[in-house]
Amino acid sequence: MKISLSLKSKLYKATALLFLLLAMGVTGFYTLTGMSFIDALYMTVITITTVGFGEVVPLSQEARLFTVFLILISVIVLGYAVTVLTEYIIEGEFFKNIKYKSVQKRIKQLNNHTIVCGYGRNGKQAVSKLLQYGKEVVVIEDDEKIIEELQESGLSFIEGDATKDEVLCKAGLKNAAHLITTLPSDADNLFVVLSARQQNKNIKIVSRASDDATDRKLRIAGADNVIMPDKIGGDHMASLIVTPDIIEFVDKLSTDTGHNTYIKEIAIDDLPAEFASKSIRDLDLRRKTGCLIIGYKTPDNEYIINPDPGIKMMPHAKLIVLGNESQIRKLNEMLKSL
Repeated sequence: MKISLSLKSKLYKATALLFLLLAMGVTGFYTLTGMSFIDALYMTVITITTVGFGEVVPLSQEARLFTVFLILISVIVLGYAVTVLTEYIIEGEFFKNIKYKSVQKRIKQLNNHTIVCGYGRNGKQAVSKLLQYGKEVVVIEDDEKIIEELQESGLSFIEGDATKDEVLCKAGLKNAAHLITTLPSDADNLFVVLSARQQNKNIKIVSRASDDATDRKLRIAGADNVIMPDKIGGDHMASLIVTPDIIEFVDKLSTDTGHNTYIKEIAIDDLPAEFASKSIRDLDLRRKTGCLIIGYKTPDNEYIINPDPGIKMMPHAKLIVLGNESQIRKLNEMLKSL
């Protein structure tokens, strides 16, 4: 959590003045009275804090004049320190730092969460979608204006440069399941992908890109998926002219915020062992839950649309099913009972 430069400078100055005042007092009493270091420190502390205890040893005229001088200087220095501390508390920096440390502690306890690098237009859309599905999200951002927005939103975030390894570590990279990088610079996204892949070999990485050349480099660096928003936007607009009803129907499935229609994936590995050699027909999801199997992802990451009922279940494969809220609920209950 960053403090404003002017306030940080004042805090450093106040701390330095307090230490200087303490050093000056100890040195003065030690030199003028010949008392021990501990006694000189004790005299300095009770003098600058105006506690008013008695003298450790009888003071000479010179030592008393020094004590008067020390009291006058301490009033000025302590007054300045109290003013800075009050400003620090009033501006809310004190409580912001307490809240930020609490967020850091919560992030350290996360597991299988998603890290989103950059909270611009694409980053916000990604976070919004993830939250709709109940996913834990940690945002990395270094823009001070956006940081204020994140503070108000209540999202877990790390303030810093996502291209730096230590910042990714603070976001819990080693325990994260997914990473989305939506930084405006392709070079920065490439650096994030390289760093993330080196630190977590199993994490799934989705990166933003601006052109086809960067797409290839990002995949070589370790990105599992590369999205080019400009290209998708143009294709989407053209498709709305060529096949408007189909596109609107697909959009309805993927962006329905009314929670009426769901597309869910089922990992074959999550099913009981007896289903490993059975077919889609044997699952009989349509009759039991009303859900429709619309896709099958093979262990080689190939997608089969509207798969044949005779296709056998294979380890590391996935089923993609479509259903309304009630049907998906029945499906979840069936899977739990298996």
